[in-house]
Amino acid sequence: MSGEVAFLPAALSTALPVKNPARRGYTVSYKNKTLLSTVDPIAQAERAAAQAVAAVTATVGGVSTGGVCTGGDSTGKPGQTLYFCPSPLLGYGLHTLLTSLGHASAVLCVETGTELLALSRTSIDETILNHPRFALTGIRDGTELCRFVRKTWGPRVFRRIKTVKLSGGWQLDSRAYETMEELLRGNIAVDWGNAMTLVKLGRRYICNALRNLALLDRFQPITALSFGSKPVLVLGAGPSVDPLLDAVQASGLLNQSPRPFALVCADTCLSLLRERNIVPDLTVVLESQFWNMGDFIGLRNTGIPAALDLSAYPPSAGILNGQVFFFFTPWTTLTLFERMRAAGLLPSALPPLGSVGLTSVELARRLGSGPVITAGIDFSYTLDKTHARSSPAHLAALTTHNRFKSLLNPQAAFRNGTFTTLSKSNIPVRSDPAMRNYRSLFEQEFAADPRVFDIAGTGLSLGLKTLSIEEALKLLSDSGEITQSETPGPEKPMPSKLRVPPRSCADRRLNHQEDVAAGIAPVGIASFIEKEKSMLEELRAILTGENTGGEGQLEALLDKADYLWAHFPDCAGAEGRRPAASDIAFLKRVRAEIDPFIALWEKSGRVVR
Repeated sequence: MSGEVAFLPAALSTALPVKNPARRGYTVSYKNKTLLSTVDPIAQAERAAAQAVAAVTATVGGVSTGGVCTGGDSTGKPGQTLYFCPSPLLGYGLHTLLTSLGHASAVLCVETGTELLALSRTSIDETILNHPRFALTGIRDGTELCRFVRKTWGPRVFRRIKTVKLSGGWQLDSRAYETMEELLRGNIAVDWGNAMTLVKLGRRYICNALRNLALLDRFQPITALSFGSKPVLVLGAGPSVDPLLDAVQASGLLNQSPRPFALVCADTCLSLLRERNIVPDLTVVLESQFWNMGDFIGLRNTGIPAALDLSAYPPSAGILNGQVFFFFTPWTTLTLFERMRAAGLLPSALPPLGSVGLTSVELARRLGSGPVITAGIDFSYTLDKTHARSSPAHLAALTTHNRFKSLLNPQAAFRNGTFTTLSKSNIPVRSDPAMRNYRSLFEQEFAADPRVFDIAGTGLSLGLKTLSIEEALKLLSDSGEITQSETPGPEKPMPSKLRVPPRSCADRRLNHQEDVAAGIAPVGIASFIEKEKSMLEELRAILTGENTGGEGQLEALLDKADYLWAHFPDCAGAEGRRPAASDIAFLKRVRAEIDPFIALWEKSGRVVR
């Protein structure tokens, strides 16, 4: 039958051990397709494996003449490479791959066909199947496959992926295998991108969180706010938001009391809303550095409510002088977060989406049950306009404009990596890889939610149903009420995402029962701060020799104070992985971090008191 596996004789010039020697001299036919060459399939598979290793070696450069490893191990073999082998069949070529593996490399074989997967498991030699750097699986879903790789070999192990086609079986399900390869490559890139972000900003994140911790008794958790069943308009500062805001002003919806829709905006939108005398119901603040302070110029004490990430720049909390609602986006795994949760001090978690626009949409989706309409989240720009009118970037361009400096900015629009693409309205626009990745993440997170809509304009397609401005105004005219302490929209598990895989350190839903209680007693915060400071003082005493704690005590304290070293380059993004307590260089780096953090805890304690 066409769906059964058949064996055909093949001419062989080489021999490779297989579990079933009777199959050594045969090729495979399945669904009337010959999946291995009838002319020496073993030699052809071995050549394909050797060529793949040679290609990776040529790409990464092996070992440099100065003796510094640039991508290989001491033997010159390319390290940290995941060889992806779709449909391995009888396992021809795997032996060559495994004997050519460099440091921390591995071979991943995937077979989506049930019969062919059974064939591989009964045909591939036991020494290969049991190899610690080899895995054979029938997982078909790309996201699940990424989790399988992470669970099998750990996070941030591989730097690159190389697809090796050792048979023709991949043609039976080519689209699925291509999707797997793309997701695996993206997952590897995301892991390293997140690690580099953590190296650069991880210390800033934790310092901001410790400073904001002292303010928790003054502000409220994000779950204290609900939009009910009202439509929610979420604004970014992209150029496409201008015609929408003009239409909303002309419609008279803003003059109705109460306003028939809720307005949520990124902090970058505050200045352009101010110029139009529009007051948002909520602005979202994520920035951990001072760069967004320009967004608040002229808005001090305006009383605009703000949703503030726990790791956001602390002065952002007091500028607007309105209600502040805290939430939390976990940037890595820290035992500190678990202690904060146990003490009732950890706000509800949102996925770390990396963009204030995406986070604003996620908040709007979580805090209400009505439709969510996005505008100005463009991920694109034109030669003369990168942001909406009156946004900080647009005002800066106008301020510096003179007869020598044009409003056009070809240096930005045509810098390395940028490209021309079509918007959702088929208008040529400019974008870059970072924006494209955020656009893909947006689609991955929100395209499956039928409550989320986009508005036609010059931005990139977000994978959502696109409304005309007239249709959006009609949807926004539906009435409802915004209340506090009202039950928010139904809780849903967060969509699976690839950019930042879910961490165990944070709840994945907005949950009233695990959230920070409004009006938390300052004594609880002060007590927590004092315990953390005492723990660091104990660790310092051991490292300086004042206290002769045992090695076990040192190990325990290092694990407990993981925020001291989580941003180190050799630890970032590695989920708790750190050098041993016997590593003197590591201990010296930890020692250098202790005093500044003790001072930070003391400063936070004074703010609470």
